[in-house]
Amino acid sequence: MDTPLPLELLKFRQQLKKYADFTDEEWDLFATHLYTRKLAKKEHFTPSGKVCKEVGFILGGSFRFYYTKDGIELSSYFCFENDLISSYRSFLKQAPSEIAVDAMENSSLICFSHTSLQTLLADGRTAYRMEQLGRTIAEYLICCYEERLFSFVFSSPEERYRSLIEQQPDLAQKVPQHYLANYLGITPVSLSRIRKRIYSTAAKQKMAS
Repeated sequence: MDTPLPLELLKFRQQLKKYADFTDEEWDLFATHLYTRKLAKKEHFTPSGKVCKEVGFILGGSFRFYYTKDGIELSSYFCFENDLISSYRSFLKQAPSEIAVDAMENSSLICFSHTSLQTLLADGRTAYRMEQLGRTIAEYLICCYEERLFSFVFSSPEERYRSLIEQQPDLAQKVPQHYLANYLGITPVSLSRIRKRIYSTAAKQKMAS
């Protein structure tokens, strides 16, 4: 574990403002608990069945959340640069994680541990801000879960794919097709058909204009 560079800390602090806006004193105390990690492609941030002991901020790279059912890996979420990652339920409860999180490419992160979180919560100078941070991260994850559940109930696979690429245009280049397909709840062949149909429609519209 290495100490984050000043520019890495600045990047992390700026991104955290959407969850909690630290004062300089609070940040200086928090920063002493931060460290960097580098993970190789396919290396786990959190393996299934193990307790998640940290929260990470992605400085560079990408990660996949997945379950294994009947020997088949089922992707449930993806995270990219500037995202926070953790098996959050496991992290908060310090119980074995039901989900696995691994790197889809060589990646780097800034992390803080569950032990550090407890230390900062017990410190009157940082307790309020860390409680706020934990609460707002949980609220964000709940919203993400509800949006995903809503999309599976009310949207077709093609609509879900269109929504994904509208929100993250480079997603198709970052995520292998078989991961993306099982995230959408379809086969790679079905995803290929959807993509061809979308690109064909877009090409016809471009020619018509």
